[in-house]
Amino acid sequence: MLTDKLNQVDQAQKAADTQAENIATGKSKNLHEAILAMEMAETSLRMAVTVRNKVIDAYQEIMRMPV
Repeated sequence: MLTDKLNQVDQAQKAADTQAENIATGKSKNLHEAILAMEMAETSLRMAVTVRNKVIDAYQEIMRMPV
């Protein structure tokens, strides 16, 4: 499940890169769609980083527990 979600984040990043490239080269005039793709990619990356941080915090908490 985690691998699938990380692949989705990667796909969102690639889609945003493609949209930005299309705007920069003049292949696309739809600036709204490009900005939306970039925002979605940024949001998904932030969420992935937040999940990673929570997993690390949980692991560290478990390691501090006395056995």
